[in-house]
Amino acid sequence: MEYAERLSVPLRWWAQGAMLLVSLFLVLAVVDALSGAAIGGIVLGAGVLLAGALVQFGSARIEVVDGELRAGRAHIPLALLGEATALDPEAARRAAGVEADARAYLLLRPYLKRAVKVQIDDPADPTPYWLLATRHPQRLAHVLSSVSEPTGGQ
Repeated sequence: MEYAERLSVPLRWWAQGAMLLVSLFLVLAVVDALSGAAIGGIVLGAGVLLAGALVQFGSARIEVVDGELRAGRAHIPLALLGEATALDPEAARRAAGVEADARAYLLLRPYLKRAVKVQIDDPADPTPYWLLATRHPQRLAHVLSSVSEPTGGQ
């Protein structure tokens, strides 16, 4: 069983970015010292930077493929995974806050309130668990549980 999810930013962030660019245009339009081309160039440049930042921030992926769990830039063999637990928004907030372990690997996004906590069963790895923000915590936890049971990863 495989799983793939891209943690792209929500549509409302793009809408808010567009509103920011319109506001920038309106602010610059009242400045008499700037020509239309200069205003257009500034707004266009800001738009390119904003779009790049949103695409980059939303480019993180979570995948279960080829015997590995990949989350962002990190990856780990499925055989080294322990229990995977789907967390509701409140449990995810606590796990990322007051109950957090500084050694844990975190892939969190502020626009994703639910998460999966995956225990790491590797004595050579000081990381106790991975905490992964996701839109589908039940499905990801199910996939991780189903692939780790046959290999005896617990």
